[in-house]
Amino acid sequence: MNPYEKKRRWKFFLLFFAIIIGTASVFYSDFFVKKVEREEQLKLQLYVKVTEQSLIMYDDDRYTSLIELIRANTKLPIIITDSSKMEILSFLGLDSTKTNYDLEKKVNVTYDPAYFARELRKMKEQHSPTPITGLDGTRWWIFYKDSTTLTQLRYFPYIQLAVIALFLLTAYVAFSSARKAEQDQVWVGMAKETAHQLGTPISSLMAWVELMKSRFDAEDDPLIAEMENDIKRLEVITDRFSKIGSKPIVEDHVVYTVIYNFVEYFKLRTSDKIIFTISGDEQVRALLNVPLFDWVIENLLKNAANAIENEGTITINIIENLAKEEVLIDVTDTGKGIARSKFDAVFQPGYTTRKRGWGLGLSLTKRIIENYHSGQIFVKESELGKGTTFRIVLKSSITYEPTSNA
Repeated sequence: MNPYEKKRRWKFFLLFFAIIIGTASVFYSDFFVKKVEREEQLKLQLYVKVTEQSLIMYDDDRYTSLIELIRANTKLPIIITDSSKMEILSFLGLDSTKTNYDLEKKVNVTYDPAYFARELRKMKEQHSPTPITGLDGTRWWIFYKDSTTLTQLRYFPYIQLAVIALFLLTAYVAFSSARKAEQDQVWVGMAKETAHQLGTPISSLMAWVELMKSRFDAEDDPLIAEMENDIKRLEVITDRFSKIGSKPIVEDHVVYTVIYNFVEYFKLRTSDKIIFTISGDEQVRALLNVPLFDWVIENLLKNAANAIENEGTITINIIENLAKEEVLIDVTDTGKGIARSKFDAVFQPGYTTRKRGWGLGLSLTKRIIENYHSGQIFVKESELGKGTTFRIVLKSSITYEPTSNA
């Protein structure tokens, strides 16, 4: 199993574990909510009973103090109205700053009618009213709503989950950033050390080639020329590794020329059953770092060549979008194609379909295009068994000096 698949499995496992914890928390809190809800219903029933008893035994001193004590300890928000459900006769457990109204003396202190209307509407929405009947047959209605504790308890699990999710997200971002910074330092160190180690054998190879040319009079030998090209290629690769970690310099270049030069080198080192074609605007220009951009084209061509099992074609089409001042580069192969569900995954580090692949080529390509050339790269289209088209989007350099090193 490649590192990408392992990473994916761990993500699914952690997500599943988080869902289990969240679901358990919600169900556990819901259990307590229902328990408190039942208790509040019992409190209301008790309040209704003692209110009815107060109407019957109001003058009995043996029961009056007990009834008032029970009613006073009922903390539910309650409103009692007449049978028309219009006039408020009594209330309990509401905001004292907006309900300071002496019902006996009819004195309006801080009484807020709009507040009562809102509370009564909420009570009607939450629970059906409970009727009580007085000694004279008068019918009253008792409305109530959930207590503040019950309301807060209902929302608590969701607030808790949101806080946990925010904490985990913050921790994930912090640890990922720290890990990425550490990995970048390791990669930069390894790259620079690799460049340093390659320097000596490359210098020796250059000396041996010069010796062969002088001893065997092979100045025009095509094999020696290709050996020199490979050594120059090694020099370019060494230069790439030595500059990793530093900001690359981009310069104005003719895109067609840069791509053509690399394709001419690359096609001699791949199967002769693969036909390479470059088409499109031959004069369009863009700001490029040629060694890094060559790396991008190399990775795309290698992937395209590996996707072609026997014989096929690789086409590079260059288009200038003047309206958006962009250069579009489409690399199309006639290989085995990519499933639509993998269009984004192919750019993830560690993703590969090859048994011995590292899965770093396209990830590196994406980083070079986006971070160093301020561009984009994505799978434009692909069909299994027919081929794939990768698209690179770069900013075109509309204005340039004629003496620019194209």
